[in-house]
Amino acid sequence: MDTLNPNWFLRARLKTRQLLLLIALDEHRNIHRAAEALHMTQPAASKQIKDLEEMLDVRLFERLPRGMEPTIYGETMIRHARMALTSLSLAHDDVVALKAGLVGQVEVGVIMTPAMSLLPKAIARVKEHAPLLRIGVKLEPSNVLLDMLQRGNLDFMIGRILERDGTSGLIYEELTEEPACAVGRPGHPLMGVENLQLSDIAGQPWILPPPGSILRHRCDMMFRRAGLEPPSNVVDTTAMLLVAPLLQQTDFLHVMPLEVARYYADLNILSILPIDLPCKMDAFGIIRQQDHLLSPGADLLLRAVRTAAKEIPA
Repeated sequence: MDTLNPNWFLRARLKTRQLLLLIALDEHRNIHRAAEALHMTQPAASKQIKDLEEMLDVRLFERLPRGMEPTIYGETMIRHARMALTSLSLAHDDVVALKAGLVGQVEVGVIMTPAMSLLPKAIARVKEHAPLLRIGVKLEPSNVLLDMLQRGNLDFMIGRILERDGTSGLIYEELTEEPACAVGRPGHPLMGVENLQLSDIAGQPWILPPPGSILRHRCDMMFRRAGLEPPSNVVDTTAMLLVAPLLQQTDFLHVMPLEVARYYADLNILSILPIDLPCKMDAFGIIRQQDHLLSPGADLLLRAVRTAAKEIPA
């Protein structure tokens, strides 16, 4: 048997009626009752199944004295027929949504860094074209968002995939790396130091992510690789409601993703120390389910996220 061309259904002019007939035969297991359900004559229904079998060069149904049973090939075609008709139904809903100005609901998950700048830019652009589109945002760590995504509670997420996470059935599209930086209060004594080194900041009091977190581990390793002991005078937290006032009232330092720091520096809440830390988080990106067909609204937001990511300064 020759291998089928991937576009065989186009050359064969596969009809929606044939897909409906496959499903009706699966439900009724009788050609007469399936034809009646579709308001067809039995000869016409039999001819359509025969034509489809000739296209594929396989037998789709076993003809039995009291009905018809799908073969393994028939079961495969029935499954894909159901998927195709579901997709066509969704296509109709999407067209209606587009004509109505993209109403509906989009649910997106995001980790902290892209939530500070990237996602707000994307949402602002989408709202210019689709003001009636409702956008729900969940701000959580990547592992929490991945669980929500796999449960079907999110259309897509912006985060990172760790090696220990189950990633089967997911599509990952990397957007950017996440470098870290050291920050302190505006006017901190170290802000004006030229050629600032790790040895200058290792002994300072710090506010650091809790032990066990990725950024804390990489921060500690950064000092150890430089032959230095990690900071010992430490407050363990990432809660900005505590970090910001503590930085402003003391000479503590804090490590955070660069994009987050830029946001708070623009508000004059903190300043970024003049040192390039050899420390960064894993890259983050767009994560979505492979078999999940995005709505027009979700697709519009996804494309806006890609555009905003290209504008992130290096």
